[in-house]
Amino acid sequence: MARTGRTGGRGRNSGAARNEADRIIDATLALISTEGWRRLSLSAIAAAAGLPILQVYRVFHSKQAILCGLYSRIDQAVLADPPAAEPDERARDRLFDLMMRRFDALQPHKPALDVLRRELPGDPVTALCAGASLLRSMRWMLEAAEIPTGGVRGAIAVKLAAAAYLSALRVWQLDDSQDLARTMAALDARLRRIEGWFGPVPGRRSGREPIPV
Repeated sequence: MARTGRTGGRGRNSGAARNEADRIIDATLALISTEGWRRLSLSAIAAAAGLPILQVYRVFHSKQAILCGLYSRIDQAVLADPPAAEPDERARDRLFDLMMRRFDALQPHKPALDVLRRELPGDPVTALCAGASLLRSMRWMLEAAEIPTGGVRGAIAVKLAAAAYLSALRVWQLDDSQDLARTMAALDARLRRIEGWFGPVPGRRSGREPIPV
């Protein structure tokens, strides 16, 4: 009985922590849209989230950690229902679907992301953190698309996928169409250029693929 009580308490605490994390992330995004990123203070974020600054510290130790929390939340939204692989489906098509789901999840946060795009080059610490989060996200996108990420070949595939995503992201930030047609076209074109790193190579039964030339 005692064990059950402690487990229930942990479950409630975990749920509360997730709720507070979302409040902090949402408050940060709203403030970025109006106040910018570089001058944004943690005390202002705490006030906007309606939380004591100590509670913000307990959930996120820095502004950079809050951004990483956003990226993690987007990852979870995309990975919650990954597309199932179909017979003869190209790995590129699965990855395309996942990345477009990512753009859909980011759509409500476009104003804040536009500010970050302009200001992060002047904040190298945050830019490095964002870059590391992007590579981690792309690794998960490839894994969800059943594209191997191990070894040298996998590391290169992750970096190429990240470059393709960033290229499409620049188009997405200016794409105000309902169906994101320009974004889809840009992403598809970039993934086609690098799909040799994703798909199987004919004549290899082991499942291991040589590095394409």
